[in-house]
Parts: sequence; structure tokens; C-alpha cells
Amino acid sequence: MTENGMTVTDTTGADVTGTDMTGTDMTRREGDRDPLATHPNTVLALAYHEAVSRGAVGDELAGFFHEDVVHQELPNVLFPAGAVRDLGALREAAARGQERLRRQSFDVLNAVASDGQVALEVLWTGTLAVPLGNLPAGHVMRAHIATFLEFRDGRIVAQRNYDCYEPLDPARTP
Repeated sequence: MTENGMTVTDTTGADVTGTDMTGTDMTRREGDRDPLATHPNTVLALAYHEAVSRGAVGDELAGFFHEDVVHQELPNVLFPAGAVRDLGALREAAARGQERLRRQSFDVLNAVASDGQVALEVLWTGTLAVPLGNLPAGHVMRAHIATFLEFRDGRIVAQRNYDCYEPLDPARTP
């Protein structure tokens, strides 16, 4: 399913049959909905990624977060020391992202939810609006991301991102 630049991949498969280790019938037919898509925190996590894809900033973006939110981006090629952000810093980072990216999208490949936590496997694609180092404007960057979200009072109170960028090679610009 694709909406507003975000693709949510249905991983249920077609005509899968069998039982789990407790004996529960796990038979799924093509078109069955993934039960995680109805978990309230998964729904919120997907809506949040959709909003970021659309370019949400300011109050629209802040509406997804608890006032005590802590966002941790683990070290990666763009942030070698990693980053820790509170709500104000998240708002600033989103505004900077709007200046640096022409567009971005999230392909959610997998989601796991339990109680107040959601884990997502995501393929992020971003097109540069301005040069970044030796990468020209228009370069398409991709990252394979594991995102772990914690919820309190129906909002994201913690987010940890493990962003694994594909090689940042200017020769790879499509």
C-alpha cells in the first residue's frame, strides 16, 4: 500500500497455512490484513512516518511526540557521534531536513508491536535538494533503518534509530 510517499509492505503472503507453536491456526489468505496494522501504536508509528514523508514540521510533527520525548540516533555515516534530541531539537532537525531534502519516503518492511513498544524495519530514500559533501543536489540516498519506538499516553516518548546508509557515492546518482 502506498500513501503520501510511504509504502507499507504487507508481509502476510498469499495462502500461507499452518499453526504456531501453541497450536493456533495461522492460516492467512491473500488479502488478509496484518494484525499488527491494527495495533494502536503501530497505527501511530505508521502515521508518524507518513507525516515525515510529507514533510511535517512544527506543531504537526510535534503532535506525535510526548513532551518528554528523547530521540536517539545511533552513530552512522552522517552523524559519526550519533545524536540525542529532545522535542525542540526534533522540530529544528525536521526544519533543516526540509531545506536539505527535495523529498523523502519510508518503505516500512516489517513491524512488531508489544504493549507500549513498536519496532520497525524501514527502507528510507531521500533526494538531496542541495549538495552534501561530494554528493550533488538530486543525489538519491538510501538507508536501511531499525527504529524502536516507545509510547506513553498515546504519543512517542522515546525513539532509537539505527541508520545503515548505502555507500554515499556520487557516481550512484540515478
